[in-house]
Amino acid sequence: MRTHLHREIENLKKKILSLGAVVEELVRTAVRAVAERDGELAAKGIGADVEIDQREVDLEEECLKILALHQPVAIDLRFVIAVLKINNDLERIGDLAVNIAERAAFIATQPEMDIPFDFPNMVDKVQVMLRDSLDALVNMDPHLAHAVILADDEVDAIHRRMFFQIREGFRTKSDQIEQLTHYMLVSRHLERIADHATNIAEDVIYMIEGQIVRHKTEDYQNRSNDPPRGFME
Repeated sequence: MRTHLHREIENLKKKILSLGAVVEELVRTAVRAVAERDGELAAKGIGADVEIDQREVDLEEECLKILALHQPVAIDLRFVIAVLKINNDLERIGDLAVNIAERAAFIATQPEMDIPFDFPNMVDKVQVMLRDSLDALVNMDPHLAHAVILADDEVDAIHRRMFFQIREGFRTKSDQIEQLTHYMLVSRHLERIADHATNIAEDVIYMIEGQIVRHKTEDYQNRSNDPPRGFME
């Protein structure tokens, strides 16, 4: 019975990592579409989340089956619970990547303009966070997971600077307000992907150490400097 449970858990690990690889590729496609102003690439990204949605449902059903049939305990139980939560975060990252691709599709139809914030740096940091959060899961590495959590502050700082840069663009480039708004939303979606990567890292720490670290990290400093969130959700 125990051997069968471990076989099921190994299969679950392979499935969550496979989903992670698909999501990572979708994020890469979406941000490339923005950087290259490529409408065809954007369209490819927009249609890519159907597979992710189905995988997310299949994984959830697999987790529930393991919980019902094997009643795991200790680290096995924490692993299944962590996969359930990571599964949801990966699906949400897929949705956000599609949102970025949709912004890219609009941007590709507009007159060319410089991206009004540090887009390459933000993309690099977000992609590294996503990759490292999944590597932390593969390697059972709490130190790498903690590094992901700390990196979220850097992405938040870029997003804050973006808000003020684009707000200035609204004042000086009144003929490009719609395009600037789409760039603002791209930054917002990237910031949310970083948040979900942080969630994954926190769940990895819970799985390994049995410690819930969500809400304990120093992510509340300078909250008063954050841009208004409502219209960028």
